[in-house]
Amino acid sequence: MPRIVAGWAGSLQLAVPPDGTRPTSDRTREALFSMLEARDAVDGAAVLDLYAGSGALGLESLSRGAASAVLVERAPRAARVIRENVARLRRAAPAPLDVRVAQQAARAFLAAPGGAFDLVLSDPPYDLAEADVAADLVALLPHLTAEPLVLLERSVRSPAPVLPDGLVLERTRTYGDTAVHLLVRG
Repeated sequence: MPRIVAGWAGSLQLAVPPDGTRPTSDRTREALFSMLEARDAVDGAAVLDLYAGSGALGLESLSRGAASAVLVERAPRAARVIRENVARLRRAAPAPLDVRVAQQAARAFLAAPGGAFDLVLSDPPYDLAEADVAADLVALLPHLTAEPLVLLERSVRSPAPVLPDGLVLERTRTYGDTAVHLLVRG
C-alpha cells in the first residue's frame, strides 16, 4: 500500500483502487516532491490532481503544505477510494483541509469554468492516446495561474508530449518506467 511520504501526515497508509490504476511509487513521489519543494512550488499552492487514481499525489501535496487540492477521477471505484483516503487525511490533519473530489472525466472537469491552479499533477493512464493528452493540456490552460508548474507523468516509451502554445517543456526526469515532464508557461 502506498503511504504519504512526508509532511504532517507522513507514513499515513493510503488505500488503492482494486484495479484500473497505476499508483505513483513512494520513491517516485518522494523524488517529485523534493524537486517541487526545492522550487517552493508546494507550500500554499492550489493543486489540481488530474487522473487522481488513489489521490496519493494530491494528498501528498496537502501533507506538505498545499493550501488546497482538487482531485479529479472519473472511475467510480477509484473516486470512492479517494474519498476514503481524504477522510483518513482529514482525521490526521492538524487543521481543516480544503480538498474536493470531482468524480468526472478530466476533460469534462476542464471544460467547466473556474479554478486557478499553481501546481498540476497529471498522471493519465499510459494507454491514453497522445492526442487526448494534448487536448487535455489545451483545456488546462485557462485553469492555470500566471506561473504554474505542470507535472505530466507518462511511460518512458511514450513520445514527448505535444504541447499547446503557452506551455513549454522545462525538463524531463525518468524514474524506472515513468517519465515525468515538467511544464511551465512559455
